[in-house]
Amino acid sequence: MLKYSIKRILLAIVSIFIIMAIAFFSMNAIPGGPFAKEKAPEPAVKAVLEKRFNLDKPVAEQFMLYVGNIFRGDFGISLKNGREISTTIFESFAISARLGGSSIILALVFGLLLGSIAALTRNKWPDQVIVFFTTLSVGMPSFVLGTLLLLVFSLTLKWVPAWSVNSQNYVLPIIALSLYPTAHITRLTKSSLLDVLGQDYIRTARAKGVSKKIVIIKHALRNALIPVVTYIGPLTAYSLTGSMVIETIFTIGGLGTKFVTGITNQDYPMIMGTTIFLAILMVIMTLISDLLYRAIDPRINFD
Repeated sequence: MLKYSIKRILLAIVSIFIIMAIAFFSMNAIPGGPFAKEKAPEPAVKAVLEKRFNLDKPVAEQFMLYVGNIFRGDFGISLKNGREISTTIFESFAISARLGGSSIILALVFGLLLGSIAALTRNKWPDQVIVFFTTLSVGMPSFVLGTLLLLVFSLTLKWVPAWSVNSQNYVLPIIALSLYPTAHITRLTKSSLLDVLGQDYIRTARAKGVSKKIVIIKHALRNALIPVVTYIGPLTAYSLTGSMVIETIFTIGGLGTKFVTGITNQDYPMIMGTTIFLAILMVIMTLISDLLYRAIDPRINFD
């Protein structure tokens, strides 16, 4: 277990470095720059700004300087507003975490519940209804769903106020963000549970007279959770950083919004800071989900 954990941590560090390199060099390959705008600064001012942010150096040297700063915990400052990138990221992440955490809980609760119902009522009307709605949810883009929810419940029915600084209602954004993962978890739970219910040890438990409830909860559902646990890692990173589309539709100033704004403004430090933060979060959550396998199924041997 310890050997496996150390190996995964080292691989995680390498993965983050590769992502950092790809993002940095791809970003610098885009035509234009952070100071290229309609009313460009004077050449002398532009030269001072480029020297201040090391943009006058070769790209490879810029990358090495940036990596060195990252190891010291310095994400740099924004090229647009001069704020510390780390401060902006953590302030924005607090909003995205509130939105994403609620959507994760909602997706897990309803996904496991609906998936179990669909598996236990296979080929019956509850299963058919659940399959219909999960298929519809998977195929519906998030920007379409978010727009429909905002149009129907906020503008037409006026049941839920639109999100604003004075009215921070997360109901519609949470629903829009959780619908796709709920459908995906439902399908994962159903297929995995159906596979487990056909195993020999389940038939043996039933033959011994173990109650149906215990067979499902203690034996079948627990072993059927492994595909869901695998999905929790990427789901957590995706949800906690917030969907860029959902945040834009509902005007929520989370981390996803800051990332989109950084790309629009070609704010290199902001783009790199949010990319690295997302990569670290993704790698950590994937590592945690891998290590949880052992707790769910003791038969798994990492060695």
